[in-house]
Amino acid sequence: MVDHEILLEVKKLHVGYGAIKAIKGIDLFVKKGEVVTILGANGAGKTTTLRTISGLLKSTEGSILFDKGEITNTAAHDIVSLGMSHSPEGRKVFGTLSVEENLLMGAYTLKSHDAETLAWIYKILPRLKEREKQLAGTLSGGEQQMLAIGRAIMSKPKLLILDEPSLGLAPVLVKGIFKAIKEISENGVTVLIVEQNAKAALKLADRGYVLELGKITHEGSSEELLNSKVIQEAYLGKKK
Repeated sequence: MVDHEILLEVKKLHVGYGAIKAIKGIDLFVKKGEVVTILGANGAGKTTTLRTISGLLKSTEGSILFDKGEITNTAAHDIVSLGMSHSPEGRKVFGTLSVEENLLMGAYTLKSHDAETLAWIYKILPRLKEREKQLAGTLSGGEQQMLAIGRAIMSKPKLLILDEPSLGLAPVLVKGIFKAIKEISENGVTVLIVEQNAKAALKLADRGYVLELGKITHEGSSEELLNSKVIQEAYLGKKK
């Protein structure tokens, strides 16, 4: 259920790497309870946008508001404490720790981990329960992705940021990942997702933005973007 209150608002955001301007004055917002996707080709600036929102990169101009507070120059670990959690591209699990130890690491900002949250994660991602004592480094790519998502929601975030959760996974595993994200959303967590599987992302999301070379070129409801000829040709393949 979408609340009408804005949880995240990005205004006139600019991000650069030295002389290279990666993000050129973008505006976007996410309302409480929404699933919002950012689409775009490789190099469009999607990951840079997510990393800047979660405090891993600093912007050169613009502002980021989260839960009505300014977080533009806030450190990443402080942003996690405010209720934002980021599952990065490439999973980055702790390979020498068990599945359960990895999940508990996700709750490091809380005074103590919540057994109820852990049980819920095992319910929506049952493969993790089956492998709770297994070292994370021995998991398959799909299992590591599930673990990265599970770890990100251990901190009980208001906003979950997902960067390419289906990248490199077999179609059957992609289905499971998107089913879990839907369940997470239905349990009241707002989701911002960057995803190369545009069709799957738009079917899951309420709204979307299209980023091209650091600028937002299209935005609208998922239905509008799915039916847009430009989007179909660029990201979905032409309809027969």
